Amino acid sequence: MTNKNNFKEDFYAKLPHKPYCSENLGHGVVIRPKKTAIQKPYIQYNPPCLITSLVFDIDRADAYFAWSDANLPCPTWIAKNRKNGHAHIGYMLAAPVCTTHKAKQNIIEYLAKIEQAYSLALGADRCYSSLITKNPCHETWENHVFSVELYELNYLADFVELQELKTDLKEVSGLGRNCMMFDNVRFWAYEAIREQLEGGYDSWYAQVLKVAQNANGAFLEALPYSEVKATAKSVSRWVWQNHGKAHAKFIERQRAKGRKGDSSHGGKARSAQYSDIRQEALKLHIQGVKQKEIARILKVSDRSIRTWVKDYGLRS
Repeated sequence: MTNKNNFKEDFYAKLPHKPYCSENLGHGVVIRPKKTAIQKPYIQYNPPCLITSLVFDIDRADAYFAWSDANLPCPTWIAKNRKNGHAHIGYMLAAPVCTTHKAKQNIIEYLAKIEQAYSLALGADRCYSSLITKNPCHETWENHVFSVELYELNYLADFVELQELKTDLKEVSGLGRNCMMFDNVRFWAYEAIREQLEGGYDSWYAQVLKVAQNANGAFLEALPYSEVKATAKSVSRWVWQNHGKAHAKFIERQRAKGRKGDSSHGGKARSAQYSDIRQEALKLHIQGVKQKEIARILKVSDRSIRTWVKDYGLRS
């Protein structure tokens, strides 16, 4: 159980060895040993590729009461701006969740759905990068620490209705970015591996990393490079070692798309097929394929591709 007496010790123990930190976010962030970083008003709270706490940024005067108003469990801590009432609300996890290539993707997705549901319930800032928090151990803020147990994922999930993760690039945030990037990169890799086997693993990994970086660049708030690298490692290693299974997954996915587009299902099927083409175009754009080439592959006009990319606010 976390309480006021041991909270600072627990929070400090879970920090990265060299966190990002800042005196003033307007002047940027720096990397410092955590014994120095803990003295700064802003600090990175999760180590690279490890989730030890969920933190939500609430930019309104009644932020302190947001968890209660939403009928959510009491947070582990709240760090509140004394002037405007805006706050960061933190839930410390009983067991950290790994996001490296060794992690189980279903656990990351489960946590991402919890994070998404809490963010919506709290009315939290969807553009919050989930990297830096108001340091709940610093006197700049009005800090509140609550005597609660560290949270199990299943317990947190009991308070919300979990939904499928957002896929609109204007809405996806937090761990949802990890899941979306993972899906985009792996679906590309299932097909691409056939032409990459002769080049060796290092060349293959470099290609996967490039696609992952392109995918990350499409988010309104990009993930740290360590997260991108972890996704690239996860996908490249599995697909390289299981390229036969990967190709089978690619074929099954193509068949599933064909079933959705079967004209015997009428207008709904045609609408779904159009949506699939649009989503495929966006994924190809994220992977760095030129717009004219996307139009050729999908047999649609250049103008359609430009419109879809513009609608989603992606970089050209």
